[in-house]
Amino acid sequence: MYYSIRHLTKFLYSNPVSESMMETRMHPRSDQNQRCLTFHLSVSPRCRVFGYRDHLANHVHHFDIPGAHGQLVIVAESQVEVQPSNPVPAFLYPEAWAELDAMVEQGDYWEMLGASEFCAPTPLLDELAIELNVGRRDDPLQVLHELNERIYRYFDYVPKSTKVDSPIDVALTSRKGVCQDFAHVMITLVRSKLRIPCRYVSGYLYHGELHADRSANSATHAWIEALVPQLGWVGFDPTNLLVAGDRHIRTAIGRDYADVPPTHGMFRGRAASELTVAVQVMPSEGTPSLDQELPVPQDWSTLVEKAVMLPDLPPPPTRLQQMQMAQQQQ
Repeated sequence: MYYSIRHLTKFLYSNPVSESMMETRMHPRSDQNQRCLTFHLSVSPRCRVFGYRDHLANHVHHFDIPGAHGQLVIVAESQVEVQPSNPVPAFLYPEAWAELDAMVEQGDYWEMLGASEFCAPTPLLDELAIELNVGRRDDPLQVLHELNERIYRYFDYVPKSTKVDSPIDVALTSRKGVCQDFAHVMITLVRSKLRIPCRYVSGYLYHGELHADRSANSATHAWIEALVPQLGWVGFDPTNLLVAGDRHIRTAIGRDYADVPPTHGMFRGRAASELTVAVQVMPSEGTPSLDQELPVPQDWSTLVEKAVMLPDLPPPPTRLQQMQMAQQQQ
């Protein structure tokens, strides 16, 4: 399956800022059953964009925009091929627990086993583990399938009910959240109660007309991957009660959201910022069609025009202003 992906991010500042520094993780990965065929990152105001790969092979782009500007627009466009993966069985065998422990002992999985910024056990999580009967029994795969379903049924999907930096206790208290919250809860349970290496996956989900997904089709998506004997890393999507398949497009992997936010940066200046994000994932049969309108925001054409314009330069000081500045410096 081929997908054409468009990801727009807009920061609108209440006052012009003097500099923006930003890091992005929007470049789809090329591994397992997925290949990124094309990728292009546009930034306005114009600047030079640099890139590297981190220690988990995630593509990272970063840039610095000096000079006054009132907004920052980032547009990532890519085409990805995702091959169908082998079906994931419903269960393995009881001896798989011993095989898993041997894999952990022989491998380097400590990063994906310990607590992290958003995936640390709490008393509320311990109570949830008891309520959902989370523990080692049967075989690892069967327990993971059951936990995926129980988290799906325990929480309601409610956009904007939490923030990107909300701890898991916020979702545990209200029993509602978004894909990021469900992934963090499941990762913490899998690591702390099952002792299975587990990692956070950031990316996109294709929403077809026949798919009854809970997650929003105009936003990024998040799910988890757990290490399973004989199968390797297996993806589970507790937001939509899915095993990750050819509709899931992986952008970055890490311990939790703190490792792989789509954008991470700062600016110089006294201003409030308003964030707008729009995502479009469409099936493609070849060269991606990048001239289709995004569902949001409605001022897409204005953003495109500004994306090719340099920021306005302030007018040169008048003779009187030059004399006043010279007097202030004396």
